[in-house]
Amino acid sequence: MHENDTTDEETALLSPNEEQVGPKPLPKVQIAIVLLLQLCEPIMSHSIYPYINQLVRGLDITGGDERKVGYYAGLIESLFFLTEAIMVMQWSRLSDRVGRKPVLLFGLIGASLSMLLFGLSRTFWTLVISRCLCGLLNGNSGVMKSAMGELTDSSNRAQAFSFMSITWAVGTTLGPLMGGTFSRPHERFPTVFGGQFWIDHPYFLPCVVVASFIAFAFTVALLFLKETAPGCRKHASTEDRSHARSIERPVALRSLLVYPVLISVSNYMALAFLSIMLFALLPLFFTMSIEIGGLGFKPSTIGYILGMYGLGNGVFQALFFARIVRRFGTRGIFVGGIVAFIPIFLLFPVMSAVAQRSGINTIVWLLIALVLLLMLLTSLAYGCIFMYITASSPNKHSLGATNGLAQTSVSLALAFGPVISTSLFSLSVEKNLLGGYAVYVVLVTISCMAVRLAARLPGKMWEEERGDEIEQS
Repeated sequence: MHENDTTDEETALLSPNEEQVGPKPLPKVQIAIVLLLQLCEPIMSHSIYPYINQLVRGLDITGGDERKVGYYAGLIESLFFLTEAIMVMQWSRLSDRVGRKPVLLFGLIGASLSMLLFGLSRTFWTLVISRCLCGLLNGNSGVMKSAMGELTDSSNRAQAFSFMSITWAVGTTLGPLMGGTFSRPHERFPTVFGGQFWIDHPYFLPCVVVASFIAFAFTVALLFLKETAPGCRKHASTEDRSHARSIERPVALRSLLVYPVLISVSNYMALAFLSIMLFALLPLFFTMSIEIGGLGFKPSTIGYILGMYGLGNGVFQALFFARIVRRFGTRGIFVGGIVAFIPIFLLFPVMSAVAQRSGINTIVWLLIALVLLLMLLTSLAYGCIFMYITASSPNKHSLGATNGLAQTSVSLALAFGPVISTSLFSLSVEKNLLGGYAVYVVLVTISCMAVRLAARLPGKMWEEERGDEIEQS
């Protein structure tokens, strides 16, 4: 058999019959730059969580009814992902043609400018426009995963994608800390930010901090990031360039609609849908008063709680991800992460009931800690599903399109998740559905459905299955 003599649309992304003595060393500098770019994503998205509900309340679009804050906050949180879903596939496919680096750089510019516009917004519609621009101009999520896939192979991909999970955890630490610490600086740091501008724009400073970090990442990528896309690398040999051009053409969407891609993308959607509903609901639950089913925390407190979760998540991923995957397997960890959402959502009404009866006491804080611990388990699932998606790509030249399809699908889930969870919360307390707890019944039901979908993933990665078939033949 001479299966590696030719490469076509059905060639595996990784050659299963390649013999390797051990894991191939990672290109540390390039991996670090990609991780720096990825860090911008969670910082940008999570930095608004500590203050978004107060921002909506301050716009006076709720008519003074605190129970309606969830509707508008969820809409603002969803707009980025909805508009991203429109363009992310196009950005990913463009990166297959012109390279990963120019698309990544353009996305960073769009992210930085949209954050500044968000901080300057004083009306609901300017908030809407800024979040829409951010989604339309930024397709980096899928492109970064494609670059990571091209910098790794089957021997070291688990290690590299564990770094992506750690980086996301670090971002979810820094984002809320930036948002909570630097919001309303005229109250927290009046000697420095006591001017009228900061009173009129109380949430501009955290947006400036985030935009500055994105600008730093842009500079690093511009100077040091190397191209990874096949056929676009400057130092590729003439033979490699000729071969890449001979097979590079637009990838038809229907060629990606095969079982490995579909089941991997579907589970990624389910994980992202549950996660974004949780992350949108948690700060709303923390913000709302105890009387209507929340805990009544301040933005700084919310920022510290979410920041501590992110820090713990990063340490947990760094110390235990590889060991846990080796012990329980990629599929087992992913299924376990999905299962963990069930007790998480069940603990919300318990926390609310305890707070209404006894106020914010030790029991409430212990329950919050338990929720955060269970959230650590759900975060492990991301590194696992990223490996499934990368392995499901038909070949190297379909990797960008495969990640684009995955990110488009996930962006739709991320767009509707915040609206659903926060609106259900507001509807439940406004109409007193099931004592105000109907939202949690719905979320637990969705979690159970996601567990059944997760169970359909194969025990082995796609290239491992293909390798077994070749050995048997």
